[in-house]
Amino acid sequence: MVFKRRDARPWTRVAADFVYPRSGWRRASNYLLHRLRRLPDDPHRIARGVAAGMFCNFPPLFGVQMLSAALLAWMFRGNVLAALLATFVSNPLTTPLTALLSLELGHWMLGTHGTLDVNMLVHAFSDAGTEIWSNIVAIFTHEPTRWYRLKNFFFSILLPYTVGSILPGIVASIASYYLSLPVIVAYHKLRDKRRIERAEKRRTGQMLDIAQAEAADWQALEADQDTMPPPRPAPGAKND
Repeated sequence: MVFKRRDARPWTRVAADFVYPRSGWRRASNYLLHRLRRLPDDPHRIARGVAAGMFCNFPPLFGVQMLSAALLAWMFRGNVLAALLATFVSNPLTTPLTALLSLELGHWMLGTHGTLDVNMLVHAFSDAGTEIWSNIVAIFTHEPTRWYRLKNFFFSILLPYTVGSILPGIVASIASYYLSLPVIVAYHKLRDKRRIERAEKRRTGQMLDIAQAEAADWQALEADQDTMPPPRPAPGAKND
């Protein structure tokens, strides 16, 4: 394969880079911004894709976040690749903050009460995943299925998390659209200007090469005329 890595990275290195990239978050974010600006599409479509990806960073769409961003970008006629790149804003550093914000807002909107910190939230999702897997295994064994923990998880965490994530997701989506659009437009104008300048420079260079070639041809023609012998008189012609 042309772009395949020569040395495959182990899964531990991949997981570590996801938590903290080897080049640092600043360089990784600059790389994502650079990729967004260089996308070959209309700036408004790219900005709509960024908005779709930013919205999907807030709801609990673990496992289907990229698919949801791509579908949302397609629905709003945005750039799908821009939406996928925007989902990388969601990482192990930002997800706990957005989750706690969404939970607090969701409990307030639903009129319920809940006190959670990051550790409790991680354990709640871990316990829910463990119980789902146990119920799947129980289908093929004699063990009974248990759903009471999942019911409690749904009403105490998942429902307020989902409800509370809508408003921050909309705000972040609108803000990312209006912030990214002028940057992308400015970059495209600069790129077009540089492309025109390069084309003019090539055209000027070609015209200069043609002019130099024509001048060299004229010089060679004049040199040939200077070295040519005088014409001989015709036979029978009288000399003055």
